[in-house]
Amino acid sequence: MLTFSLLVVVLDNTILNVALKTIADPNQGLGATQSQLEWSINSYTLVFAGLLFTFGVIGDRLGRKRVLMGGMVVFAIASLASAYAQTPDQLIWARALMGLGGAAIMPQTLSIITNVFEPHERGRAIGIWAGAVGLAVAIGPVTGGLLLAHFWWGSVFLINVPVVVIGLLLMTFLVPESRNPLPGGLDPTGVLLSIVGLVAVSYGIIQGGERGEWLAPPVLGPIVLGLAVLALFVWHEARTEHPAFDVRLFRDPRLSAAVASIALCFFAAAGVFFFTNFYMQSVRGLSPLHAGMMVLPFAAAQLIFSPRSSTMVRRFGAKAVCTAGLLMVAAALAGYQFVDETSPLWVLGVIFFVQGAGMANVMPPATESVMSALPKEKAGAGSAINNTARQVAVALGVAVLGSVVASVYRQDLADRLAALPPEAREVATESVEGANHVGAGMGPAGQGLIDSANHAFMHGMHIASIAAAVIAFLGAMVVLKWMPGRGAAITPETGQTGDAERQERETAGVSGA
Repeated sequence: MLTFSLLVVVLDNTILNVALKTIADPNQGLGATQSQLEWSINSYTLVFAGLLFTFGVIGDRLGRKRVLMGGMVVFAIASLASAYAQTPDQLIWARALMGLGGAAIMPQTLSIITNVFEPHERGRAIGIWAGAVGLAVAIGPVTGGLLLAHFWWGSVFLINVPVVVIGLLLMTFLVPESRNPLPGGLDPTGVLLSIVGLVAVSYGIIQGGERGEWLAPPVLGPIVLGLAVLALFVWHEARTEHPAFDVRLFRDPRLSAAVASIALCFFAAAGVFFFTNFYMQSVRGLSPLHAGMMVLPFAAAQLIFSPRSSTMVRRFGAKAVCTAGLLMVAAALAGYQFVDETSPLWVLGVIFFVQGAGMANVMPPATESVMSALPKEKAGAGSAINNTARQVAVALGVAVLGSVVASVYRQDLADRLAALPPEAREVATESVEGANHVGAGMGPAGQGLIDSANHAFMHGMHIASIAAAVIAFLGAMVVLKWMPGRGAAITPETGQTGDAERQERETAGVSGA
């Protein structure tokens, strides 16, 4: 049942990825620009990430089941608002409200699992929890493609409502209530600083990609301001009695290396998934349904390898499994260099499968490392650390790598766009989908514009994917350097490294005292 609620949150993002091209279409959708599409993703992820810790504490205090069900209700209301948005701005704000609901849902799922399952069962339970992400990846794009083939773009959000209703009915009877007997206080100042800082940095990065001028004041100013606010956030969190994001927990090398692996993995992967949907639909001309089916190899890899990751960890250790997984992700991201306007689509399918297999061997052991580094009473905080790292990485990955693609696209296409009328030039400048729309309206003479736009987009995609591969490789090096090996165990009570025998006893659910 907990994986069902997780399914709702992840399903929404995977469906949205397939619908991006349709939402960008001025005739079928809202005519959203690339920056507005990025904000439709990032408004969700930034609010989600900024409030995860607060809702983790609220769940520990008020009851995790109660907060989980409240989050599902908010998520359903926001889905309705998103489905019937009339402008890109309305969609962005509705998506932000969905982020609020998602922030209430996500930390409760993992914290309830941590409290319900004993240590020797927890690794497998978390593997199944992570495997639900793969299931959502499988269902989301195909479901989105089917909906877009028969209904309007808003149906991809409307589908969340019956799923939430069924989930609420089942949760009422199946999910146990739990809470922390000694809950911490709230930290509204920390929450506000984190949201302001992340939004400012993301706004500056997206503006940089849109303008192509990274040193311009409207770009550099928000980035510098955001970094300053985030520095103030870290300073505040290190000194407040009840921090929203306890930075002192990162003294534990197991936790800090695991969080870094999650963040770097999702930073690299999120931006790539953002622009591969434009590649499949705008450059290769696939329908939303066919584009959704192309993601099935990624989902299959997640479903196959996530539940088995705990066995791999017992055999080889979390460090080896996480390192190998990140190296597989880096190799897959580098493999996008073999994808172009005419390459066989099976090449992309193989890349998706390798990427999914790699991520399936990063998330479960890294998540288990985070959760086992904290006592059960602080499961909400541990879940929030894990999910905050992922969501912040997704937001920044989409912003940074999306901006790289946009910058290269505009630079390569500048001469061709200069010959267009002002209105057509503005549409074609926004995205490859806009350029294809303008070119289609020009008749046979527009084919040159379409070919140039596709080539410029592919150039940007290749550069961004290499940058993503480097980031994933750095993540592997971080894990290899700092994540404790098989013979080390870090206990929540002491934060110190013990011997292998103690680790085995803890894994078996026996007290190490």
